Amino acid sequence: MQIEVTVRHASIDEELKDYAKDKASHLPRYYDKVQEIRVVLDSTKAGFECEMIARIARMHELVARTTADDLRAAIDQTVDRLERQLTEHKDRTRNRKGRGPNPHQPTRT
Repeated sequence: MQIEVTVRHASIDEELKDYAKDKASHLPRYYDKVQEIRVVLDSTKAGFECEMIARIARMHELVARTTADDLRAAIDQTVDRLERQLTEHKDRTRNRKGRGPNPHQPTRT
């Protein structure tokens, strides 16, 4: 899995880039078909913006974006949002046959 960190409109030290890479490297444990994660760190008037784009096999990309006053807080919140998206996607794809009967439809007897 590849992790790419990009910085826009700001200059940050290598420690924050490594922090973002470390947080993003934990995401494949929630869904094992993650192929690539791109992290975009940006400085805006409202604070710092962090965007994570996860490319998944045989699917579109999942995107999570957060704005916060602190860059570490923005990274943490974005990881939480992308983690939730990955687990929901995993539940939708893996549990589609075991849903059970439709409660709104009468059963045949």
